[in-house]
Amino acid sequence: MVCYTIPLVAAIISSVVWGSQRRGPAGWWLNLLLYGGALFGLVDHLWNGELFLLGEAPLMDLLLGATITAVIFGGWGITLGIVRMYPELGRRMGYRLGILKASEKR
Repeated sequence: MVCYTIPLVAAIISSVVWGSQRRGPAGWWLNLLLYGGALFGLVDHLWNGELFLLGEAPLMDLLLGATITAVIFGGWGITLGIVRMYPELGRRMGYRLGILKASEKR
């Protein structure tokens, strides 16, 4: 029941990698998605009273965590692809969500 550990580890690694460099909106969104996936798993396991329990098949639990992480990366990649195809959409959403500052508007 430790499927939330894989997205959490990926989020921490992503934070370390992008924390040492200038991080753009894409890196910020990836971190947000990964931490959100890990938080969802933590809340789910806490709700069911299984926070630190190992299930009958820990390998399957880790595989579930890897699947969750892969889906997060896939969704992030699709989002980046859409924004690259329609750059104006990305700029508008960036300003509305506060990722980009109004002074960066072109």
